[in-house]
Amino acid sequence: MKIERLLAIVMILLSKESVVGKELAERFDVSLRTIYRDIASINEAGIPIVTSPGVGGGIAMMKSYKVTKGIFTRSDLASMMMGLGFASSAFSHEEIAHTLAKIASMVPKEHEQEIGFRANQIMFDAADWIGGYNLRPKLEQIRAALDGRKRLTFQYWNRQGEKTLREVEPHQLLLKANRWYLQGFCVRKQDFRLFNISRMAEIATQEGTFTPRAIPPAFTAFTDAMSKKTSPIELIVRASAMNRMLDYCREDSIMPVDDAHYRVSLDFIQDDYGYGILMSFGADCVCINPIHVREELTRRLKQALHAQQAPSFVEGCHKGE
Repeated sequence: MKIERLLAIVMILLSKESVVGKELAERFDVSLRTIYRDIASINEAGIPIVTSPGVGGGIAMMKSYKVTKGIFTRSDLASMMMGLGFASSAFSHEEIAHTLAKIASMVPKEHEQEIGFRANQIMFDAADWIGGYNLRPKLEQIRAALDGRKRLTFQYWNRQGEKTLREVEPHQLLLKANRWYLQGFCVRKQDFRLFNISRMAEIATQEGTFTPRAIPPAFTAFTDAMSKKTSPIELIVRASAMNRMLDYCREDSIMPVDDAHYRVSLDFIQDDYGYGILMSFGADCVCINPIHVREELTRRLKQALHAQQAPSFVEGCHKGE
């Protein structure tokens, strides 16, 4: 768009003494004539731009102009590049790449190394550790639907393990606790719902558009519901497993028992997900309080062991039963 190009040209001229018209034309993939039309538009807007012909000449902003080149500090530029780098790691969107290139062009040469170092201090990768599973294709499809205000249909696995077909008006992508969610208006429920993108399958974009609705707070209802179900438990955890336990508890809830064990206080929800976390620790974790949680954990572990030892169950799965 022209307005975006005009703004980008102004930002480039704020950061550089001068630039030749050909360089701007190549950067924005337009003709030299278009660039000079843009310069005229910028002048008409009250920002004085001068052009100097010949060797050593170019396009520059008048030095007496009151807008300072310090409109963005080095920290500002590094922060913008860091944020755009985060977005580009999750989405391969051309607009993001172009914007990142524009911001990079504003960096003075004498500060390129410093700002580049700051911008790369934090990195985000949406790919899974194992199996090469990558959410990017799903994120890009959802992002395109958001931009076009298109409805999505998909198969969704809920927390109870049920698979249902959903039709949703997508409104917002959210990243929370290392997981991506879609907040959208569910046509079947006639209300906003949160969907874990990892549980979405067979995503299809529908024809036609929808009118955006007022978006409610994304996680408030879920957080309130979960907090009512949460209760404290106490565990004894082997030291060798503490690196994993720290994913679920705070440092101030851990106390050493001896050289090989720790006592851990944990906020716990008594559902399949919560017990699944405890079961994943195997013999490295014992619940000492409350007793009914330990008994239920024992029952579930015995049930899992029985399933592993039941040949009829395995044979039935092989036969597709």
